[in-house]
Amino acid sequence: MKVSKEKLHQLIANKLHAAGISKEHADIVSDVLVHADAKGIHSHGAVRVEYYSERISKGGTNNSPNFSFEKTGPCSAIFDGDNGAGHVAAKLSMDEAIKMAQENGIAVVGIRRIGHSGSLSYFVQQASNAGMIGISVCQSDPMVVPYGGAEAYYGTNPIAFSAPGETENITFDMATTVQAWGKVLDARSKNAKIPDTWAVDKDGNPTTDPFAVTGLVPIAGPKGYGLMMMVDILSGVLLGLPFGKHVSSMYHDLSQGRELGQLHIVINPAYFTDPVMFRKHITQVMQELNEVKPAPGFDKVLYPGQNSLTREKQSEINGIDIVDEIYDYLISDDIYRKSYDHKSPFAS
Repeated sequence: MKVSKEKLHQLIANKLHAAGISKEHADIVSDVLVHADAKGIHSHGAVRVEYYSERISKGGTNNSPNFSFEKTGPCSAIFDGDNGAGHVAAKLSMDEAIKMAQENGIAVVGIRRIGHSGSLSYFVQQASNAGMIGISVCQSDPMVVPYGGAEAYYGTNPIAFSAPGETENITFDMATTVQAWGKVLDARSKNAKIPDTWAVDKDGNPTTDPFAVTGLVPIAGPKGYGLMMMVDILSGVLLGLPFGKHVSSMYHDLSQGRELGQLHIVINPAYFTDPVMFRKHITQVMQELNEVKPAPGFDKVLYPGQNSLTREKQSEINGIDIVDEIYDYLISDDIYRKSYDHKSPFAS
């Protein structure tokens, strides 16, 4: 069914506040989730609310976190999230990173001890909306079979990037797997099959059944494997946090904080080139990519993130598609209906 952005935001915020977090934090989390749904990234939108609500209600998300921000150098800092909502810590730390880059040209901010923070495109677009380049990486549950391996070690470990053009930003947000785990969750919610290139079953064989998935596979084989290693080092090892297979499971114990890490990098173009020309050239790149001769079977070459931008604009007019079951949950008085607690990382 179709729901307006405003109504969806309010429904999500109400549910999260009812679960136990402050109205201010519930609004921020809802902003990030609606951002994802509006872009058509439903794997990181309202489908996550029930899980978040259960974790909040059971204490695994700190309802009153004592956030701290410590500069460790002119261009570096650590933001401690005190196991509060990851979306809130990631947003506030990006605000600080932008200020630092405005003053000193570049900022690298590590975020320690947070929960799941949702779609990274939200945070890098904070930077590009301020005229900066934004990069963000974060670690996640070990649920990816490393290249040449038969059991999970790394997470989907996403990477996001955004740069400002004259009127639009160019943004991409990708998992280092062929597909994000949230996409499997989305397929489950719709009782839909998945392509056999996304994941493997318990025997390591490709599967089209989203409920049979026990491991995802890296994008481009060893290349994706290398990228997920890089992300894990930058957002785990570098910050003195659990890494690799030691990263906490999203579902193992919803009464405990997850201790996750994330890293923001913000670059101020004015310290490297004429910022006006920089934005003009970003726009030129976007236009020239659209003008590239399309290959057979394609109508047009799109720049990275263009589909999501188009869907976001359409959602302002037509509303956002939400699965009926999820909408029914959001309008209910239930905090959660099915428990994710103490499930495997591949809980349904």
